[in-house]
Amino acid sequence: MVIVKSKILKQLSDNYPNFLKKDLEKFIDIFLKEIKIALQKNEACELRDFGRFSTRIQKKRISRNPKTGEKIETPEKKIIHFKMSKKLFNKINNNE
Repeated sequence: MVIVKSKILKQLSDNYPNFLKKDLEKFIDIFLKEIKIALQKNEACELRDFGRFSTRIQKKRISRNPKTGEKIETPEKKIIHFKMSKKLFNKINNNE
């Protein structure tokens, strides 16, 4: 199952009918934008009882084009790392 922004918006609007849909959409946009800004600044973003987003540096390396077998130098880049909380881990694995 894939969670997309529209599904989150629908679920929020169903759970909170007193809020306007456009206000909930604005909330989601602000929420995601703040996570993006924190990651761009190399800061970690922690959501209690859910997990922690952070950035890591992936070193440059020699990779291979699977179609031609040609070696390609992949440059150094930032990647996003997610570490789930123990509470989420236990919930997923039914260890509550």
